[in-house]
Amino acid sequence: MYLLALETSCDDTSVALMRDGELLAMSTRTQLEHDATGGVVPEVAARSHANAIFPCIDDVLREANISLSDIDVFACTARPGLAPSLLTGTTVADTLALSLGKPILWIDHIESHMFANFLERETDEIRFPTMILTVSGGHTEIYLWRSLYEFEMVSQTRDDAAGECFDKVAKMMWLGFPGGAKIARLSAEFVNRATDDEKQLASKLFPRGLSGAELDFSFSGMKSAIKRYVDSIGEPTDADRERIAYGTEMAITDVLATKLIQAAEQHGVRDIALAGGVSANTRLKDMLTQEAMNRGWNFIAPKKILYSMDNAAMVGIRAYYEYIKNPK
Repeated sequence: MYLLALETSCDDTSVALMRDGELLAMSTRTQLEHDATGGVVPEVAARSHANAIFPCIDDVLREANISLSDIDVFACTARPGLAPSLLTGTTVADTLALSLGKPILWIDHIESHMFANFLERETDEIRFPTMILTVSGGHTEIYLWRSLYEFEMVSQTRDDAAGECFDKVAKMMWLGFPGGAKIARLSAEFVNRATDDEKQLASKLFPRGLSGAELDFSFSGMKSAIKRYVDSIGEPTDADRERIAYGTEMAITDVLATKLIQAAEQHGVRDIALAGGVSANTRLKDMLTQEAMNRGWNFIAPKKILYSMDNAAMVGIRAYYEYIKNPK
C-alpha cells in the first residue's frame, strides 16, 4: 500500500511517501521568510505552502519512481495548526484524493508527533501505558498513552508553550527565528567556557513556575522574568547571551523533565516518551535518559531530529496505523 501524506500546519511544507509503515521518500521545505518578523505570519505561511507543496509532491514521486495514480491512500494534517496553512494542505489533499477516487485520512497534528516515535521502530518497541510529553512552539502537554489508539491528556500549559518561550527569548536577544536551536547552541558554548560556579549560578537565574505536585505548565512568568533580566543589562554582550541562553534552557528543560517524571509517578507508569519540536533538545533528552535510568524505566524519543520537527513522515505513520485499524 502506497500512502501519500501532507503536512502544512505551520511553516514547514512537507510531503512523505510511505509503503505500508516504511518511509520511502520525504521532501520538506522550511519557510525562511519569518526570520524577518520574528514569528510566523499566517498569510505569508499559506502563500509559501501553496508555492512549495506541488514541488514537494513531485520530489517524492520522482525519488520513489511512481506516479500519483499508484497512490492507494492520501493523508493530511487537519488540526491543530494555523488555519490558512492547514487550508492549503487539506485543499490539495482533498482535490487529489477526489480526482483519483482514493480514500483520504484527516490526521491530528499532536497524535502525529506522538506516532513519530514509531518511525524506524517496530510496534512492540513502545510499551503501553507510556507517559508522553508533546512539546513544541505551539503546544506543551502530557498524555497518558494507554494503548496504541487511546490517549488521555493529563496536563497542559496554562499560557505559553515551551517552544514559544525559546523563540521569544531568542527574539529578545536579536537571535532570529526559530529560537530553540539558537538558544541550545549558545547554551552549549556557555557550558564549554564557564566554570562550575558560573554554571551553577546561571542555572538558577530564572523561575520555574507551577512547582510542587502541580502537573500543568506555565511559561509566561518565566518569559517575563527573562525579559526583565535582559532589559536590566541593556544590549547583551556575547557572554551575556550565552549565560541567558544557558539559564533559559536549564529552566525550561528542568520544568519539562520534572513534570513528565511526576506525571509518570502519579499514574504508576514506568515508561516515558518525548514528541514534538522541543524533543530535539539534547539537554532535555539527556536529562530524561538519566532520570529513566535511575528508576529502571524505559525512555524513548524520535529516532532522528528530523522526526521531532514538523514533517510529513509522522503524518504518514499515524495514517498508516489508522488505516490498518479501519481499512477503507
